[in-house]
Amino acid sequence: MLVNVEEGLELIYQHVSAKASECIALECALGRVLSNDLVATHNLPPFDNSAMDGYAVVCKDAGKSVLVDHTIFAGDHEEFKISSAHCIKIMTGAKIPKGCEAIVPKENTTECEKGVTLPEEIKEAQHIRRMGEDIKSGDLLLEAGTRLHAHQITLLASQGISHIHVHQKPRVAIFASGSELKMYHEQLQAHQLYNTNSPTFYARALELGCDVRFVGTAVDTLKSLEEHILASRDADLIITSGGVSVGDADFTKEAFNAFGAEIYFDKVAIKPGKPTTFGRINESFTLNLPGNPLAASMNFELFAQSIILALSGNKERYLKALHVRIKETYKVKAGRRSLIPGLHDGEFFTPVDKFAPGMVSPLAKCNGWIMIDESVELLEKDAIVKMIPTRYCLTCKEQKSLVSF
Repeated sequence: MLVNVEEGLELIYQHVSAKASECIALECALGRVLSNDLVATHNLPPFDNSAMDGYAVVCKDAGKSVLVDHTIFAGDHEEFKISSAHCIKIMTGAKIPKGCEAIVPKENTTECEKGVTLPEEIKEAQHIRRMGEDIKSGDLLLEAGTRLHAHQITLLASQGISHIHVHQKPRVAIFASGSELKMYHEQLQAHQLYNTNSPTFYARALELGCDVRFVGTAVDTLKSLEEHILASRDADLIITSGGVSVGDADFTKEAFNAFGAEIYFDKVAIKPGKPTTFGRINESFTLNLPGNPLAASMNFELFAQSIILALSGNKERYLKALHVRIKETYKVKAGRRSLIPGLHDGEFFTPVDKFAPGMVSPLAKCNGWIMIDESVELLEKDAIVKMIPTRYCLTCKEQKSLVSF
């Protein structure tokens, strides 16, 4: 079945759901996706404390000289009380003593014979961090579906949370098809090529938070392909490249059909990458990508990334585009939805000078791509286009159009 891009993505999100959860230690949580809401159990700060090194005072003593009775350090648990004409020296983070109305920074005071002289103006509650002003017990900390980054781990650590429930990582199995292919550590003969797709898919799936396994490179026979499929059956997602076109040695679809594959679509109205196939064998989803490296990689970013996001349980599971300006006027061949790789410099997007479906060098030069509507023939200089980044994952909660014009 031939689908457009939107229909293909809709079929992915219609059929792919989040994996089950597991409990892990907080130190292993980076990049994982929460499977349940987390609620604060402690106020932060847990008590009123000083935001400065200085003196705990009462406001009516402004402009006066006061006696220094004690010194309180962060972590001291002894209770103190101050009254007029007296103050207590206090360090940052230390608990505010009873009767304290403000903290005067040390640099705003002058030492005198019996203590310190306070400034003429003291604002009530200045430099006091109130209990619960950052987080209150009962506050929602993080929602289910949140992918954890370093500063969200900071938030959880502040609550003494040692273990959390997260969705299991998607398990991805990868293999390529092609008798002409060899791995980078093997010796090439004159008629052979290195398999660049599998290492690319492997690295990208790792970056997207998956457990990844490389099954190998199948030769162009049904038997070899079926052996590789059989070895991949424990994966949540099987990604292949090659053998999905209409050549005499293109057996990938036939091999998957032998396992009773349910095919959701087998062609996409897109250039490059039309012979992209998405389906399912029992509990394993399957994505068969073209053998041409540029076509395979760009369609991986569009379809494989979407499948992985859906499997991960991420609440922001839809790809999101950056709105950027195109640097120079660019001509496009109309008639089919086109993917254009290029480089975004923080302000402008510049398409790669030279690219074709079978190339690999444009992938290293670009950090994103744009998808141009089939009706477009020309992109004017400074036109706003929608760029999908490839060096990081940009997502949102609601599906939005990724097409420029």
